[in-house]
Amino acid sequence: MNMRQQENYNELHAFLLVAQESSFTKAAVKLGISQSALSRSIKLLEQRLGLQLFTRTTRSLSLTHAGKALFVTAEQSFSLLDEKLDGLKHLRETPAGLVRISAGQYAIDKVLLPKLAKFKQLYPDIELELISDTALSDIISTQFDAGVRFGSLVTEGMISVRIDYDEEIAVVGSPDYFHEFGFPKTPVELNEHNCLGYRFMGGGMYHWDFMIDGQPYKLKTQGQWVFSTDYSVIDAAKRGLGIGYVPTDMIKDELKNGKLIHILREFSHTFSGFHLYYPHHNVSPALRAVIDALKLK
Repeated sequence: MNMRQQENYNELHAFLLVAQESSFTKAAVKLGISQSALSRSIKLLEQRLGLQLFTRTTRSLSLTHAGKALFVTAEQSFSLLDEKLDGLKHLRETPAGLVRISAGQYAIDKVLLPKLAKFKQLYPDIELELISDTALSDIISTQFDAGVRFGSLVTEGMISVRIDYDEEIAVVGSPDYFHEFGFPKTPVELNEHNCLGYRFMGGGMYHWDFMIDGQPYKLKTQGQWVFSTDYSVIDAAKRGLGIGYVPTDMIKDELKNGKLIHILREFSHTFSGFHLYYPHHNVSPALRAVIDALKLK
């Protein structure tokens, strides 16, 4: 909309009020402007249309034939606009619409699905898309409303909300693997073993994190097998194909029944839990409902 169009709409609104009030004085008070400014606005409208809209006397004000026709059109148009604005108010107050979230499959299974499972009953007008993504995609360019990452991986400048507790990552292998190849005693000794790699969908390989003498240490592993999900790494580790590096919560049953053995615990690294992140504070009511459902209480 250009400035001239906006001025025209202001003139039409001013005309509508004058016609409804049958008074320049009352209309000027409602508009919060002087009566002379209102008269100039109406005169400009009449000049632009090439029509006289009001018949003025010292005691009365009435619409001309052209004025009556314009009044009907303006009243209907502004009434429709008011209805549309009320509809927007309803959308602001009632959560509705589509919310798209980018997250790894583990985050979807562990946090998002359990916490959002009741949305169908609570918010029937909200649609949810939970898209599995290990590429660490930019949520803005890929048109997601929000993303889920471990706290240390949240993009700088984003607003983030913690939605899960800290996560310990475990180095694990099967009893058969360790029986055949032995137990590494330090992270460095993993270089002598067949480590199960994890490649992000974006192409990069994940380097394993450890704490050695209180300092963070990253290990670039090597091995015969590379996967793109933790679930595949766990399955391969159970089959004795190598040593895996996965969240501890994912393998509780395997550790309990002895299918996997947790090693190098004294060097374990702990991530600062899953965080939901998004680009700005002015979020939709639907996304706000999702945030409130996910954040730690």
